[in-house]
Amino acid sequence: MNARFVTSTLSAFLVMGKGEGIMDISVVNFKDKFKKIHEQHSYKIIAQMNNYHLKLVKVQREFIWHKHPETDEVFMVIDGKLQIDLRDKVLHLKKGEMVVIPRGVEHKPSCNEECKILLIEPAGTLNTGDAGGDLTFTELEWI
Repeated sequence: MNARFVTSTLSAFLVMGKGEGIMDISVVNFKDKFKKIHEQHSYKIIAQMNNYHLKLVKVQREFIWHKHPETDEVFMVIDGKLQIDLRDKVLHLKKGEMVVIPRGVEHKPSCNEECKILLIEPAGTLNTGDAGGDLTFTELEWI
């Protein structure tokens, strides 16, 4: 089994690594990882836990209404402010806050200024869920 711990000031995760054999145990620093992301809306994988990817993304836009019929989705704000519209209310998240959007719940993330987000979702989950379209990001890179 491949395992390493990823730690931050917010939380620690037991992370399953890629490849064969046991990987080195190392600390992942969000600030350092975000420095490697040079463009907004480019999702980067920083770790894997079982079949879940931990992804970082810099965003500054109004996204589309979508849902993930097969899975919950975690949004954790590392820096900035994020608004997530639901059909019955609006959520306002700021640095150090998170929310779990249950599977099948329509949501529309947006932010007026750049926001740095950690997403936790099953490997292979599309950012646009069931909506698809031009904003679907499929070329995920490990950093």
